[in-house]
Amino acid sequence: MLSIAFIGYGNSVTNYHLPYLEKRENINVKYIYRRAEDRVHEGTEHENWYPDINFTSDLNEILNDKEIELIVVCTHADSHAEYARIALQNNKNVLVEKPFASTLDEAKEIFELAKSKGLIAMANQNRRFDGDFLTLKKVLASGALGNIVEIQSHYDYFRPEKIEKGFKTLHLLAVHTIDQIISLYGNPDKVCYDVRSIYYPGESDDFTDIDFYYGKQMKATVKCSSSVKIEHPKFTVHGDRGSFIKYSSGHQKKNPDGATKVSFIQEPEDNWGEISYIDENGEEINKKIPSEVTDYGILYEKLYESIRNGVEKPVKDDEVLTVMGILSNGIKEASKNH
Repeated sequence: MLSIAFIGYGNSVTNYHLPYLEKRENINVKYIYRRAEDRVHEGTEHENWYPDINFTSDLNEILNDKEIELIVVCTHADSHAEYARIALQNNKNVLVEKPFASTLDEAKEIFELAKSKGLIAMANQNRRFDGDFLTLKKVLASGALGNIVEIQSHYDYFRPEKIEKGFKTLHLLAVHTIDQIISLYGNPDKVCYDVRSIYYPGESDDFTDIDFYYGKQMKATVKCSSSVKIEHPKFTVHGDRGSFIKYSSGHQKKNPDGATKVSFIQEPEDNWGEISYIDENGEEINKKIPSEVTDYGILYEKLYESIRNGVEKPVKDDEVLTVMGILSNGIKEASKNH
């Protein structure tokens, strides 16, 4: 059993962490830390949704508990690095929500601290376990499309009225899809940026189009926009033997009356991906690809193996640093757009 504690109690914890840990028999959520002022401002009634978890405003209660081996940091972005350092300095492994740190140097410092203490520090790139992305990986692994020429990844909305100043598209949306590409193919040979500030020139990043080049044959494109009214496929893939498209699998909705639950049921067939390719006999094959199921708990299962058995952690340090560098360069491009 791996006993863990959360620092923070917002949307990420209640909708993207706890529901996927509920039935993990080898992981026990023992604590959730909330600052006293947050409990006063936001109330404590929702704490009753989780009667088996100890809610505390005393961080030392967690740090001094020898049962706790992993602390999960889910606070405001500007405090991620601070809490990660505290956890590591108190001999706890740490899983940190995105962004992992404010700067590359800060991220490197945290990784070095973890290494010096024989601990694990890792970014929570849970979207590697989205059902649509797992389905894409299944298709790529099959080899049916041949040599991949192009991958397009979309993460779009139509909500121009909600756009505010600040570089949120990159850090809140594009970070997921950028990491997915890096997890598949590693550090690109070349990156080209088209990051625009449509509504607040030089002060936002509401249109993001980034190309990743691998060798001379393959390009992956990550696109995020708040001005897309007609839905694109989440993934469009072209190879020298065929093509594949998959629309988003979506996510569970919040439950205003209690703890969010997830079903782990395969999505309906009408949203399965579609593939068309020429097989080894020269025959054209057109069919739907059954969807994989979204399960962010898989990341915890893999992290458990890293902590317990020394298996390489699922999100590697160099992948985190690569993604952070791309985000930083994207913001620089958006800042020029005025």
